Amino acid sequence: MIDVLVAGGGPAGLAAAMHARLAGLTAVVVEPRTAPVDKACGEGVMPGGVASLRALGLEPAGRELRGIRYLDGDRRAEAPFRGRPGLGVRRTALHHALHERALGLGVRIVPGRVGEVRQTRDGVTAAGITARWLIAADGLHSPVRRRLGLELPGGPRGRYGLRRHYRLAPWTDFVEVHWSGQGEAYVTPVADGLVGVAVLSRVRRGYDEHLAGFPALIAALRGAPATEVRGAGPLLQRVRRRVAGRVLLVGDAAGYVDALTGEGIALALATAEAAVRCLAAGRPERYEREWTLVTRRHRLLTKALLAASSRPGTARLIVPVASRMPPVFAAAVHALR
Repeated sequence: MIDVLVAGGGPAGLAAAMHARLAGLTAVVVEPRTAPVDKACGEGVMPGGVASLRALGLEPAGRELRGIRYLDGDRRAEAPFRGRPGLGVRRTALHHALHERALGLGVRIVPGRVGEVRQTRDGVTAAGITARWLIAADGLHSPVRRRLGLELPGGPRGRYGLRRHYRLAPWTDFVEVHWSGQGEAYVTPVADGLVGVAVLSRVRRGYDEHLAGFPALIAALRGAPATEVRGAGPLLQRVRRRVAGRVLLVGDAAGYVDALTGEGIALALATAEAAVRCLAAGRPERYEREWTLVTRRHRLLTKALLAASSRPGTARLIVPVASRMPPVFAAAVHALR
């Protein structure tokens, strides 16, 4: 019997498997797709996420990020990161680096899907493999979470995100968040000749329709070759709990509020580490509290910004207020992991 079976070979799942190996545990990842896998993602890794990658022995190629900048027309507010920079990195480049490092640490990655999950007193069996523990890192719309009855039905619908890349030289080393009354656009430099632009909104519509709300951004991107659009959503995922017997949920599968603060990768890495730490200590029941502590600042900040941006009138006040209160804006940015 292996120690840890991981459902999902994205960043959260691979990080969980690597932490298991570094803790002296055996780990197998079940993933149906061939690496590297692309998906809709803002592709900005916050400084805490960069530190987590380095702790796993990873230095993915990308563009250094110095901070976060909010823009709305001629108004702007910006806050550099303290001490260490963030990283703009293509999702495929990040996934490739994680995948190769996991293989180098002795993680076994097998093709397949986790369907039925059967638990006993001593183990859990899924995808034909029996392990002491199952870590579900199978994404925003986690099948494992759904089959175990861990998600909360109903409630408010989440927002939707769309992302594409433009082949042009980055004009900034900040993550730029462009605000409008209908949503936000995120600009992240990810390579010397490549810029990622993601849009978030409560309304499902085409990428170009979303981008039409940001004329200054359209002007900056004009004429640049663009890649295909990738989408995700609804982003809000409410979860009853993150531990069910011998199954632990990590990353997006453990619940998600919104991509507004750009902390998805950092939180995926942090929750994966917390889950394995609890398993290695023989205290899986601690993970629920650990998850709450690890994600608390993100959830509070994201919910506050979502509430402020829920109406066009208040959304247009966010950048002016931030620009007039630099210490408050800087404190919010520095709270990001």
